Amino acid sequence: MQASIIVFLGAGLGGVLRHVLNIWITALAGSAFPYGILVINVVGSTVMGLVAGWFAFRGDGLGDLRLFLATGILGGFTTFSAFSLDTALLIERGETLAAGAYVVGSVALSVLGLFLGLWAMRAVLG
Repeated sequence: MQASIIVFLGAGLGGVLRHVLNIWITALAGSAFPYGILVINVVGSTVMGLVAGWFAFRGDGLGDLRLFLATGILGGFTTFSAFSLDTALLIERGETLAAGAYVVGSVALSVLGLFLGLWAMRAVLG
């Protein structure tokens, strides 16, 4: 239960940070292109690399901090960072075909799922 609370608190902070940063970037760059989310995904993935690398080399015994930072804050900030980490781990293990399938499958199936959800709601409510 303690782990769930740690993740919950971190995810709340990460979500608020994502929201504020997205509003700020959109105000600066305009809303014609989703620059805010693009920046958030790149920053989140970069920070996930730093966090994962630090924990891999120096973070033994800091499971609660790992949950708070990686799963909580970065998970709330952008799940793209976890996606990027999973992809990198597959590539580092030499599983490049699996990594490619994961990237293409994740993006294509997620976009397809979104359109299916929109279609279902339009069919039911429209």
